Amino acid sequence: CSASRNKPVLTLFTKKPCPLCDEAKEVLEPYRKRFILQEVDITLPENSAWYDKYKHDIPVFHLNGRFLMKHRVDIPKFEDRLRELELQTE
Repeated sequence: CSASRNKPVLTLFTKKPCPLCDEAKEVLEPYRKRFILQEVDITLPENSAWYDKYKHDIPVFHLNGRFLMKHRVDIPKFEDRLRELELQTE
């Protein structure tokens, strides 16, 4: 479906367990139809560079590959960036 190709990708850098990550996903739930969620487990060997960068900061979010926010979901910032990306793809 072409609609899903145009959806922004929200990357969540996480590890298990991560209560803050779970909380962040709940906060983002009302927006789920507007983006694709990709989770990166920073504890996996292939993600060691992300682990070194973010081990004290998760959850960390990138939107379409660009850093967006960390620790908590910043809804106004998230909505603004999401809207910008949606306007670009229309």
